[in-house]
Amino acid sequence: MRRGLLLFVLVNLLILSLLIRSVSTLLSLLVEDAAADAIHHAELPSPNSSLIEMRPQIIPKIIHQTYKNETIPEVWQEAQQSCIDLHPDYEYILWTNEKSRDFIAAEYPWFLDTFDGYKYPIQRADSIRYFVLAHYGGTYIDLDDGCNRRLDPLLAYPAWVRRTVPTGISNDAMGSVPQHPFFLRAIEMLQQYDRSWLLPYITVMYSTGPLFLSVIWKEYMQDKPSEMNRVRILMQDEYNKYSWSFFTHHTGNSWHGKDARLIFWMGQHWVFLTFLGFIIAGTVGICLWWTYGRVMLLGAQYRYRYIKVPSIISPSRLSSSPTRRARRMMPTLLRRVSFKEDEELGGATETSYELGRRDD
Repeated sequence: MRRGLLLFVLVNLLILSLLIRSVSTLLSLLVEDAAADAIHHAELPSPNSSLIEMRPQIIPKIIHQTYKNETIPEVWQEAQQSCIDLHPDYEYILWTNEKSRDFIAAEYPWFLDTFDGYKYPIQRADSIRYFVLAHYGGTYIDLDDGCNRRLDPLLAYPAWVRRTVPTGISNDAMGSVPQHPFFLRAIEMLQQYDRSWLLPYITVMYSTGPLFLSVIWKEYMQDKPSEMNRVRILMQDEYNKYSWSFFTHHTGNSWHGKDARLIFWMGQHWVFLTFLGFIIAGTVGICLWWTYGRVMLLGAQYRYRYIKVPSIISPSRLSSSPTRRARRMMPTLLRRVSFKEDEELGGATETSYELGRRDD
């Protein structure tokens, strides 16, 4: 019984360790505050400072945006125009579906089948932004993000992304020099993460979206990149929280469905769901233990049967018999011994029946 219990515990510990290892990066994101790579307000020139022109600007002055065609919805036109008006010296590129596919086919044909095979259009919109930043460099901005001030101070960093709440980074505003190793890694890992996760929201988030980029970022940081290869993090205050922040946010989330609302609800009630998860895990563990015991019992009943042992065998010989030794090795719960009373001898035991193996 002890050996079976030990085996059961070891198997469950192995399964648990494999599960934890498979999600270790996701778990580490829960405690990652990005403070080590944060772009602090103190190191940014004020919007009208003359110091802006004195800072090196290594990211190309290109603004990339994506949409399915050239007709931008009116709800986003104001946000788009704010970026164009503030940066008349920047090159502006709108990556439509047709232009994006032509670019992938010409420059990255090895990815074309994956690009065409994405189930959701937002996955193509996500992936193309990594490719154009890795290829051309520049700044990518979602259509629902408007510009609140010039982006020149951010051009001094080799690569930057923004911090998101509650964890990880987002892919709605980011910048890079051409061929930055972080975005090169991102485009190399896209095919590996091309999987379906039942719910559309989770599938998008973990195959091409912010969760995918957050995992790549966390693994990238573990390699301790050099100063030129660092990815700096634009924190929430500098993103869109104040009048001196770089961006404004307009209504978006056009691809979100009912499953997204479910995910958001789960995020708001994560304490309750965590407690519920422990209860479910404990219940599953108890059920597995009960099932394991039943399987062992049924297996023993199949392997053992009663055989007749003559009573004339001496007690010392009987105690050392193979069947008796096998019985001692069995769990107490499974032991069975039957004695037949001989009425003609006044209740004296004539024959004992003992468990024996079928192959005895």
